[in-house]
Amino acid sequence: MANYYTDIPELKFHLNNPMMKRICELKERNYRDKDEFDYAPLDFEDAVDSYDKVLEITGEITGEIIAANAEGVDEEGPHCANGRVEYASGTKQNLDAMVKAGLNGMTMPRRFGGLNFPITPYTMCAEIVAAADAGFGNIWSLQDCIETLYEFGNPDQHSRFIPRICQGETMSMDLTEPDAGSDLQSVMLKATYSEKDGVWYLNGVKRFITNGDAQIKLVLARSEEGTNDGRGLSYFVADNKHDDTVKVRRIENKLGIKGSPTCELVFTNTPAKLVGVRRMGLIKYVMSLMNGARLGVGAQSVGVSQAAYDEAIAYARDRRQFGKAIIEFPAVYEMVSVIKAKLDASRALLYETTRFVDIYKAYEAIEADRKLDADEKADYKEYSKLADALTPMLKMFTSEYANQNAYDCVQVHGGSGFMKDYACERLYRDARIMTIYEGTSQLQVVAAIRHVTTGNYLKMIRDYEAQPINPEFTSFRKRLQIMTNLYANAVTRVTEAKNQEYLDFQARRLVEMAGHIVMSYLLIIDATRDTEDQFRKSAEVYLNYGEVEVRRHAAFIKTFDVENVDVYKVV
Repeated sequence: MANYYTDIPELKFHLNNPMMKRICELKERNYRDKDEFDYAPLDFEDAVDSYDKVLEITGEITGEIIAANAEGVDEEGPHCANGRVEYASGTKQNLDAMVKAGLNGMTMPRRFGGLNFPITPYTMCAEIVAAADAGFGNIWSLQDCIETLYEFGNPDQHSRFIPRICQGETMSMDLTEPDAGSDLQSVMLKATYSEKDGVWYLNGVKRFITNGDAQIKLVLARSEEGTNDGRGLSYFVADNKHDDTVKVRRIENKLGIKGSPTCELVFTNTPAKLVGVRRMGLIKYVMSLMNGARLGVGAQSVGVSQAAYDEAIAYARDRRQFGKAIIEFPAVYEMVSVIKAKLDASRALLYETTRFVDIYKAYEAIEADRKLDADEKADYKEYSKLADALTPMLKMFTSEYANQNAYDCVQVHGGSGFMKDYACERLYRDARIMTIYEGTSQLQVVAAIRHVTTGNYLKMIRDYEAQPINPEFTSFRKRLQIMTNLYANAVTRVTEAKNQEYLDFQARRLVEMAGHIVMSYLLIIDATRDTEDQFRKSAEVYLNYGEVEVRRHAAFIKTFDVENVDVYKVV
């Protein structure tokens, strides 16, 4: 049977990135758990070996169980009866296998039953699962919920909820409402404090809630009477006891990720506990949650891209037309090579981002115990800034590429790709949500554009430019330097206009230019470090692709005047 880890050598390559040594040392606090927990690593090599073994187990379960159930789960889907969710039979099998293997709560401290994994190897597990069934990933890992509760919850909440997640219970993040989609400031689900009972009671409706009938719920609610903006919102944890206080009104009938129940929920005097402090629900806690969720969607998107590539190349090698395999036709092999290049670029960006997140999150954890020294504070600030810059870029590019790769996978299959006989039809449907949930691509541009205007992306690019590369890639770097100059000139032209509407209009083009340059450098750096020649072709193919895109955007911005924005306005 297939192993979704060992069959993809690129994953082990990223696991063995030189930055992992520092990440492990920070996460393990110089391996202080080794005297208390027999499964805690003794040193860096032992830690990486542990990650490798868990990844291999995840890959085995994914190949033997999750992948085998994927089509059945897609067809059956979850059901709603008497206000509760019943998972598809295959989903139940998947959850049971993951729980028995001890693969829940990976990032949580060992004292709660977790594995104390850094974000990077955990994200690899999420990618592996998504390559087989993107919808199941939403149930198994739901993007950063437990990490958020661990970061902002109190000791009582930690001891009450985290062990349950490590033992296999699931979570949901209950944010969206019928009249509050991306505009979370408009959330109106009401939270009322009872002095008598010492708890908050939640009343209202939530919509589009992924895995909405989960046992433990993080809920954004309006705690401040008379408010109508984000300053009146607080964050709560609720224990879904499957009684009448939280009912599933319906499961949404979706285009894709059908195994993942997306629910409309009714809260009726649901008891809950405040997470952190009042009024910071959206401003602080949900913003942190969303950053983690965007990493999760990045992993999910890369998993779908991997599946699209696997399906496309297998079919292209097997399918014969006009006397030869269709992979021999330029129109097909170009398409397949571009899928692979976008996959490798997506994965490079994903794990560069998770490494930055790992370092700054480790410093945050250390700071909870003691003051950081000056060097540590500087490092924390730098890696936090880098993670903040790359996260929206990651979410936008990986999700857009998942859609493009799934589309091209269907195209490689021709008419067969339109049929349910092949997995690419499901991949195409599953991918579509990834540019939408946890912040649309448009919202990622809004988050990313300040890193364009402040020069953060340009500084990042210059830092990559200065890194050592193989001499054979010198010509690649020269092309990237020209692309960087085009980007810098485009930024100057747009910002010098001092027109916010014009900046907003050109924002996506500027962010995309930066992204193409960043990912091209990451692939060249990976190809330099790689001894197996896994990335040489993708580096060149992606550079060719990105160069055209950068030049196209640069030409548009150069010839486009501020007043021309009016042409695009719809009356």
